[in-house]
Amino acid sequence: MIQRRAFLMATVAALALPTKLMAGPSIKGQKLKIRAAGAKAPIEIIEDELGVPHVRAQSLHDAYFGQGYLVARDRLFQIDMDYRRDMGRMAEAFGPRFVAADRAARLFHYRGDIDAELTTLPPGVLECARGYVAGVNARIAELEADPAQMPLEYGILGLAPLRWDVRDLVRNRGIGMGDADDEVRRAQMQALGLLEIDALMAPLRPAWSFTVPEGLDCAAVSEADLGVLNPSARPVPFDAIEEAQLDPAERRADRFAQGSNAWTIAAARSATGRPILANDPHLGIGGFSPRHMVHLTAPGLDVIGGGAPGLPGIMQGHTDRFAFGRTNFHIDQTDLFILRTAQDDPDLYWHEGQWKRFESFEDEIAVKDAPAERVTLRYAQGRPVVAQDPTRQRATAFATTSMLPGGNMRFAIIAINLAKDWVTLREAFKIHTSPTNFHYADIDGNTGWQTIGFTPKRPRHDGLFPAPGDGDFDWTGILSVDEMPHVYNPKEGWFASANQMNLPADYPYGKKVISFGWSDPFRYNRISEVLRSQPRHRIEDSIALQHDVQSLPARALLKLIPATPSAAAAPAAALLRRWDCGIEADSAAALLYEMTLPELQAGFRDLVVPAPARAFIPSVNLFEMLNILAAPDKRLGADPVAARDALIDRALAAGWKKALDQGGADPAQWRWGDLHRVSISHPLSSLPGIAAAFPKIEGGRSGGDGYTPMARGFNAKRGYQVSHGASYLLVADVGAWDNSRFLLLPGQSADPRSPRYSDFYPRWLAGEMQPLWFSRDAVERHAAGRMLLTPA
Repeated sequence: MIQRRAFLMATVAALALPTKLMAGPSIKGQKLKIRAAGAKAPIEIIEDELGVPHVRAQSLHDAYFGQGYLVARDRLFQIDMDYRRDMGRMAEAFGPRFVAADRAARLFHYRGDIDAELTTLPPGVLECARGYVAGVNARIAELEADPAQMPLEYGILGLAPLRWDVRDLVRNRGIGMGDADDEVRRAQMQALGLLEIDALMAPLRPAWSFTVPEGLDCAAVSEADLGVLNPSARPVPFDAIEEAQLDPAERRADRFAQGSNAWTIAAARSATGRPILANDPHLGIGGFSPRHMVHLTAPGLDVIGGGAPGLPGIMQGHTDRFAFGRTNFHIDQTDLFILRTAQDDPDLYWHEGQWKRFESFEDEIAVKDAPAERVTLRYAQGRPVVAQDPTRQRATAFATTSMLPGGNMRFAIIAINLAKDWVTLREAFKIHTSPTNFHYADIDGNTGWQTIGFTPKRPRHDGLFPAPGDGDFDWTGILSVDEMPHVYNPKEGWFASANQMNLPADYPYGKKVISFGWSDPFRYNRISEVLRSQPRHRIEDSIALQHDVQSLPARALLKLIPATPSAAAAPAAALLRRWDCGIEADSAAALLYEMTLPELQAGFRDLVVPAPARAFIPSVNLFEMLNILAAPDKRLGADPVAARDALIDRALAAGWKKALDQGGADPAQWRWGDLHRVSISHPLSSLPGIAAAFPKIEGGRSGGDGYTPMARGFNAKRGYQVSHGASYLLVADVGAWDNSRFLLLPGQSADPRSPRYSDFYPRWLAGEMQPLWFSRDAVERHAAGRMLLTPA
């Protein structure tokens, strides 16, 4: 229940706060001095006119101390809730409804030797991580001493922030389903003889033949085997509940929507004579910003860019030597293993020809306003046991690379920041678990692409189905960095990644299975089309391409419009034929297209997916559908061309009707941006006190959709509001660093009392990229405030 008195007190406190506490490190022209426990020496922080803090420290520890302190200053509640959720400590703050979620989170805690893991980290990394954690804790201590500065959520909810421990960066590996639900679906469809239909929703790329692992009873596989991996099995009242409410198709779409664009231009193709690297990660839009800006300097370190709040280091940015960016590279990093348990003792499972006992850990979950709950967490070969049914002598172990020894992703970004060149970067990649296309460009003119992330070696299966857990299908290691696809100084002079299937043609795919699930190539194909046409690429060209709204699916659809549409479809056909396929905010045709496309996909599904398979195929893959419609075959019926034309005609008529409903009676007044808006609210805004204290940031209209380079995705089942896209954008002029540009939505701070709460919102909407000042001279010229952290 919301504490109304606490909310009123927090509101009064906000109104009474001194301006300097709400505005950032200092008032312009003054220096704010703060004693910070954990700092080893004085740390100077200069905030520039755009709100980017520049940390000048005397050691690596203190540079990352500055980052931890600043992210806690600007985003404490955001990182505290993530930390609390991942550590399985939500129930102690919010009550019994969170016990299931806490148990699931703790199941994915690393149970190996944490001290051993820390000793294997690359030189300097642990010291940086300790500095980051100390900086977070220093800010928390400062707030505890002066509660008036505490983020408003704590007063409203009656909470206190948790102190951090560097060992938790090893312990917390994070729960995630991976593609486990795909494995279950395929097994179920195989049992019903429907597996070939699966390609309409989840095509295998590259082409591959299904092979069911020997000994797997597909008919026995069900969603119950997912256990706690299924979000509906661990519901919570707010925030993460959204994931539990998604149907499988929506979860799959959201997984593939979390992509990015990046391209790297060699000096030979650059108008500047220097490499250019551009990156715009596509993450959730509508809640907390997924990036926070900072510039860290210390002996042996000079790096600037966007970091993930709560994760030490810079994810995308540049050092004084090289620029770096990243997009999702799809790796199948998970497998479901079906275990046979003993009839008389369900804690025994059959593995490698003998009965073995689950490794068990007892834990206690503190619960607000209720007794603590004891839980037993079970593992098989270090794999979390996510489901168990003693009556069927059955259990499911979930193999995930994130739980392997050495899977220390929370330290990997630091290692990348400390690297000096391509060679030392490839050493840093050895602890980088997450699947990534890594882009590189250095001041000597070198460019490189390296795929990184832990990739399991599966000698006896391909990861497309659950596998028997008797040991015959166990992983035998992970691919080395050298075994992963990579290129250095490619002869083409450019490369790009947009989550498409980008394995080289000569990669030995049959021996080194990486993944069969990739994003549709629409964004990459458009990026490639533009870059190939620009022999002398400019910074301005990269900025324009990041905001490009040309739609390749729309082009494909326009080619398929029947020559003689029906009377009901004719108005839609006429409007679309006059359109240039740009998903512009002020476009009437774009609105019509976005109304028509879902109608076409739904009609196509009903036409080609047999009724028994529709429960497994709630939606069809857009790329596959357009390819089939372009070359219609017997799947559409006895007369495929006529069936296709009738299908498109019906979709046009339905889309026109829907556009009238959504856009109004006058098509001349239709504007896609009137529906496709950018609204940002607190993730807990369903609580009245939070909603009152944290005003929505809204009103902005947007072009684009999930398939344009300027990715502004949405879920039509939940409306047309932008739900994912590039909230952080970077274009780096390699070597002339002060020419680099960036954007961050909506601002650095999540505190509505700060002028950095939404200052970037209008700039982001307008696509007005801002300078990312890096040189000492530029930072001094644009300094807006100064802070000095001194050891307590």
